[in-house]
This record gives sequence, structure tokens and C-alpha cells, in this order.
Amino acid sequence: MTLTSAQRRPLMNGVLSTGLLALLAVPVAQAASDETSTLDEVRFGVPPWPGITVKSEVASQLLEALGYDTQQRQLAVSVILNALSQGDLEAYLAGWYPQERDMLAPLLEEGSVIEIVDNIPSAITGIAVTDNAWQAGVRSITDLDEHADRFGSRIYGIEAGSGINDAVLSVIDEGRFGLGDWQLQESSASAMLAQVGQKVEKDEWAAFIGWQPHWMNVAYDMHYLEDADNSGAAELEGHVATVVRADLEELDPNVARFFEQFVVGSEVQSEWVNAYSREERGAEEVAGEWITAHEDTVAEWLDGVTTRDGDPAMEAVRDRLL
Repeated sequence: MTLTSAQRRPLMNGVLSTGLLALLAVPVAQAASDETSTLDEVRFGVPPWPGITVKSEVASQLLEALGYDTQQRQLAVSVILNALSQGDLEAYLAGWYPQERDMLAPLLEEGSVIEIVDNIPSAITGIAVTDNAWQAGVRSITDLDEHADRFGSRIYGIEAGSGINDAVLSVIDEGRFGLGDWQLQESSASAMLAQVGQKVEKDEWAAFIGWQPHWMNVAYDMHYLEDADNSGAAELEGHVATVVRADLEELDPNVARFFEQFVVGSEVQSEWVNAYSREERGAEEVAGEWITAHEDTVAEWLDGVTTRDGDPAMEAVRDRLL
């Protein structure tokens, strides 16, 4: 404890006893300890989705370089959100909107979790077309039926019951935009992408359900159609939120600051998904190589962040990862 000259004089003169000094030191030491207290471990909830797997690995590698232990627990979304609300996890990097709005709303309202940042500010789900169709003038959902023969009056969809499938089926059932005699071919996402890939290889037209971020945006020259009546069928805009336990900032403001600044963007996550899922490379390898190649972005994420011991974060990352 540093004393002023005014405090030192009485001490030197023996006015303050050593016993009183010890009593004064106790709360000061406790206050300093409280200010520097940090989490020992940061636990991530990770659903089995490629983009979130790599994104959680990137965050984990950076936090480990700062002296934190990390855990990545692969769980269903409902289990993850419940664990966050109970304080059994610290972070979930995949709060997809609008798809997960109804799941998150009651937890946010009761204050058991908070959304600390949109780590992907803009995410898109909707009907996409191959580049040859786009160049021919298919720019909106209203343009599809004019070229029904080229598309085979078919839109390739994903799993039955998904929100975007239901939106497209409503358009077809109601006969809007001339699509009443069109078919939505529902299948798994992997099967849909395989069919679209074959169309691309043959330079044939295709209309299909697309979303961003995803590797399809890297692998295929594709474009999202514009909506016409806010139906959400052609283009449903959203975002991906970082959801954390409600008391994270109180427990560790340093970790909270990192998460507040950990904004990835759709194009970057699409690159990660392409490397991990399509190229079948390990998440640790993909994350490590990306961190090494993007020092400027990492520096932005770590601005004002420290190690657990209070040292500059970027210096620690350079020593361990770059």
C-alpha cells in the first residue's frame, strides 16, 4: 500500500500503531483482490453446427492464450440455454434470429441471460439462385415463374418443418407470384446442397434454400432473391447474438469485454464453415491458421483486454499463437 507524505509522518513519529496499520490493510487488500478476480474457466455451449464449432474454437484459443481454461460442451440448443440461465455455462455464440427468438425471449425477460453483442450483425436465409439465372434477370421472387421451364418449377428445400420451408410452402399454397404449381423439394440440407452442386457443375439453373453464413456462399456463385411482400420466403434477414450468463460482467469484466468485441461477420464464418465442413479440416487447425493470418482483426477483438494476470492481451497472443 502506498502512503502519502502526510500519512508517513505520523507513522514515523509512532502515532499509528502497527496493530492499527494491519487493520487498515485488510479491507484494502480485499478490495484489490475483488478488482482483479477473474473466472478460472470459460465454458461454451456448442450445438453441432460447423460455423459455431469453429467460432467457439477461435474464441477458446484466444482465451487460453490469456491464461483462461476453456471447455466446449456439445449440447442441444435448449440444454445450452437452460445451462446458461443456471450459471453452468458462460457463453453461447449461436443465438440465431429470428429462428431462436421464441426460445430466448423468456430467459432475456427474466434476466437469467443477456445478449452481449451481435457477433454476426447480418445473417440471411431465403431463396437463392445460381449465377446463370441471376445474370439472366432473376433477381426477385416475382421473376421465378417467368422462367419456370429453366427451373423445372422446383425449389430445392431443406428439412421439413424448418421456418424457411414453411414460408415457401405458404407462398406456393396461396399461389402468390405465380408459384401455385411449383414444388418445394424437401430433403436434408446435405442432400439439397449435393443436388445444387450437380446443377452448378452442369451449368444448369437452380433455385434453392440458402443461408449465410455457410460454405455454400464460398463454393457456389449464388445470389439471394429479393422479397416482394415481406413474406420472408425470398429473403429473411436476421443476426446471430452472443448470449452469456447474466452475471458474466460482474464475475469477469475482462472476459465480458472480449465477448463484446468478438464480432465475426458472415463472410468470415462462411470461410470457417467451408474449411471445416467442406474441406474436412479440424476445427483447431482452421481456427489456429485463421488467427495467425488475421492479426489486425484479433487486435481489434482484444483492444483493452488483458490476460488473467493483467498483462496486455495482444502480447500474450503473439507469444503463444502468432
